[in-house]
Amino acid sequence: MITIAKRNLKIFFRDKSAVFFSLLGVIIIIGLYVLFLGETLISDMKEIENARFLMDSWIMAGLLAVTSMTTTMGAFGIMVDDQSKKIRKDFSSSPVKWRDLAGGYIISAFVVGVIISLITLVFAEIYIVSNGGKIFSFLDLGKILGLILLSVLSSSAMVFFIVSFFKSQNAFATASTVIGTLVGFLTGIYIPIGVLPTPIQFIIKIFPVSHAGSLFRQVMMAEPMKEAFKNAPTEIIETFNQNMGVIFTFGDDTITFFTSVLILVATTILFYGLTIFSISRKRR
Repeated sequence: MITIAKRNLKIFFRDKSAVFFSLLGVIIIIGLYVLFLGETLISDMKEIENARFLMDSWIMAGLLAVTSMTTTMGAFGIMVDDQSKKIRKDFSSSPVKWRDLAGGYIISAFVVGVIISLITLVFAEIYIVSNGGKIFSFLDLGKILGLILLSVLSSSAMVFFIVSFFKSQNAFATASTVIGTLVGFLTGIYIPIGVLPTPIQFIIKIFPVSHAGSLFRQVMMAEPMKEAFKNAPTEIIETFNQNMGVIFTFGDDTITFFTSVLILVATTILFYGLTIFSISRKRR
């Protein structure tokens, strides 16, 4: 299993185009925010103190959620490549067991997701601080690292399930493009959730990666929120949190931090279970 994972990691990081396209969604989001979205959002919050710090933290939190999905998608491309080139048939005729092969794909995708997410976190912190924000406390940094592990694990489970149905690189490339774009919208990065129609908001709220974005925002925006809304009424803070996807509500019920964590854990178990069941049936 570890040998397969090492082999996959070498193939992935040796392929510069694979690494680039895994980061493409991140690059596009940063570009759009720096050139257009950032100034637009901040200009609407002139009355809020430290609006730049607040919105930089908001976008970077969403970026980490997106990264957990797009990078694992790129890493699982090796599995599709092995399938299209019949390499998996070679593995099946070797002493390598199926569970070791599947485990190798999962571990390598998880490691890729964590590594690139950590790199994204470093650049996010540099960007926030360079624009007048504050560096994360050790406690917040520990929470963010824990959320990176959880969000990457959850995203890798969903991606593993999706990728298990692809047999050609063309289909995989198309799906990667669509999913990479869709995730940006569903995590509320391109358009804040509060300005969307109610049915679209509902879809976003049941999308697991959106809960990863919510968790990252609750941690990364805690400090700028204190500064920006220190004298604001509770109703104003709650409205802002709901509109910007910091917290999710269903009717009068608010989704707690712990509930979002449980949703990501359940997503991991569900999709890994479905994938193993699906692949096991195909092997019979």
